[in-house]
Amino acid sequence: MGGENDGAAAQAQVAGEQTASGNQAAQQQAAPVTAEPQGDAVAKAQSDYEVALAERDARIAELEGEIAEAAKTAEGAEALRKEMDELRRKGDEERVGFELQIAGARNVKAARALLGDYDNDIEKLKAAEPWLFGTGVAAPAQTGATGLPNAGAASDEGATLKRWRKIAGIEDEE
Repeated sequence: MGGENDGAAAQAQVAGEQTASGNQAAQQQAAPVTAEPQGDAVAKAQSDYEVALAERDARIAELEGEIAEAAKTAEGAEALRKEMDELRRKGDEERVGFELQIAGARNVKAARALLGDYDNDIEKLKAAEPWLFGTGVAAPAQTGATGLPNAGAASDEGATLKRWRKIAGIEDEE
């Protein structure tokens, strides 16, 4: 009879986790990503972010179903919980990375490292460290000529020397 009570307790625990994870998924989906349109890169980053979230949410739902089936064995349920927690952690890391990309971070890794100092608020980080974020406008490439020949250009030094001798009034001594 003790085994039946353990099974009921495990199912109640699984039901509580499903509700908690459902609330977390709803919160993640309800939090809109506000970004200024910066072209195709932003649209691609946002679509990648949405696809990654959908894949992660599908995998979490799949794992929750497996937990319900594996509730009979506590070891199996614990292993699945660990995998689900790892997926949630990775999902949160990806979400932060996508939000930093959308915000225009020049170096996502550096921005992620500094984000903890600003209470994980991207807007605070952007205000405090503006050098870390691009303006969305690329610097124009320099154009123009220096008047010198290209560094790799072949030259005919004999013809150049002959020309300068002619200009100077010195004839070839040959």
